[in-house]
Amino acid sequence: MSESSSRFADYGRPRRVEGGLRARSTRGAIGQSWWSRRFLEVLESFALGTRLTRGRSYARAGQVVRLEIAPGVVHAAVQGSRPRPYDVHIGLAAFPAELWDRVEGELAAQAFFSARLLAGDLPSELEELFITVGAPLFPTGIDELEQRCNCPDFAVPCKHLAATFYLLAEAFDADPFELLHWRGRGRTELLDRLRALRASTTGAPAPIPSVADDAPDVEPVDASPAGAARVLATLPPSPLAEAVDRFWSPPVPLPDRPPTLATGPDLLLRQLGPPAPAIGGPGLLERLRRAYRAFGG
Repeated sequence: MSESSSRFADYGRPRRVEGGLRARSTRGAIGQSWWSRRFLEVLESFALGTRLTRGRSYARAGQVVRLEIAPGVVHAAVQGSRPRPYDVHIGLAAFPAELWDRVEGELAAQAFFSARLLAGDLPSELEELFITVGAPLFPTGIDELEQRCNCPDFAVPCKHLAATFYLLAEAFDADPFELLHWRGRGRTELLDRLRALRASTTGAPAPIPSVADDAPDVEPVDASPAGAARVLATLPPSPLAEAVDRFWSPPVPLPDRPPTLATGPDLLLRQLGPPAPAIGGPGLLERLRRAYRAFGG
């Protein structure tokens, strides 16, 4: 038996896994949020599309038994055909501290980003902001990704790496801050920094008034802010004189409006069948068509 044949002698069907990490998507594309879909689109742009699909069945079958995200690296264990799961390593350099300082300064300077992040959301405009400060969220080239797996497959990515990429995208769906964590800043540290920066530039937020000691004895009411008000309550407003020139400006340039399709005023009537005779039949359709054209000018 040749060396290559012996290398793949026990490389067959994967062993069944009990309790593995199973992709929530059972068919079609994987990834629901803009950041998870964008992540997979970037990988596909590196001509990895056909190789990635090799790991989709592994991800949906629960072959990934462990997935750990840390600054600059993702570690996973993926069960293949051998008794011992394969060790998977995906490296992406974390941003240095000075670069994160610039990012956090830009985020804190705009209430839009601070409010959305404090609410647990990553707005799509965030990607452009990161690019502007020289810290792109997603890899810009395949060479920025360090991919390693100790399986005997020479392809990169192998199906074990590909399955990890899919589970990583779904981890970003479940918690968008995992993407920022991979880039070097965890949720708690980032949000604490944003609160501190906002307070230092706009002043401390006004405290919530307390009930006076001599107030009537009434049933206490929970007056704490909820929803968006709870998020915005921690963000003191910027002085009007400093914000009036950009009050109506978007945080990042808006995309061009998509082209619109010119249609006739009776388009809906053309899509529907003729009315039933009981309500007027084809004659009603023609009267409605003339009315639509008249109303449409």
